[in-house]
Amino acid sequence: MSRGRFITLEGGEGAGKSTQLRALATALRDAGLDVVETREPGGSEGGEAIRTLLLTGGADRWSPRAEALLFAAARADHIERTIRPALERGAWVLSDRFLDSSRAYQGQGALTDADILALHRIGSDGFLPDRTFFLTLPEEEAADRAKARDGDISDRIGGRASEFHRAVADAFTRFAAQEPERFRTVDAAGPAAEVTARLMSMLADLLP
Repeated sequence: MSRGRFITLEGGEGAGKSTQLRALATALRDAGLDVVETREPGGSEGGEAIRTLLLTGGADRWSPRAEALLFAAARADHIERTIRPALERGAWVLSDRFLDSSRAYQGQGALTDADILALHRIGSDGFLPDRTFFLTLPEEEAADRAKARDGDISDRIGGRASEFHRAVADAFTRFAAQEPERFRTVDAAGPAAEVTARLMSMLADLLP
């Protein structure tokens, strides 16, 4: 049995990652593939426990370093308990966020991108996706989508200032330019079905 593929969906708040992950999973299942849907932080019992710690409480609940360490620990458990076993049995794994979100969100200010990558090397042996989709959307449209989804209540990371989220978007753009062999930048505007079709076309070279 051949190894499965690991696909991640990245982008800022309101870009449609969760919606597109579900639609992409359906399309891949219709193509005859075994598909596992997961998310970060979370995706395993330990990862979900850490997710609760990370996304609840006040904005200053964790220092930048403590937050980055928690994300790295959640990811290590996620990979060990969920992702690797699924890939080894031949399943495709789709994750709503992964390492690149830590790089974009936690790799600012007190910590550098190199720091986040070092934590990932230590915690997860540098494990990377086969393909990463970076979903892009104009800032105002993304904010409207996020508000429609969350109302006036957002988690402690999503609720940060707009300047922070602009820096996150810039970081994703930089990663995509630096790693074109892994990243595909996807226009997430327009009808959801059209966005899913774009994603599927960008997976054609990996499909069996």
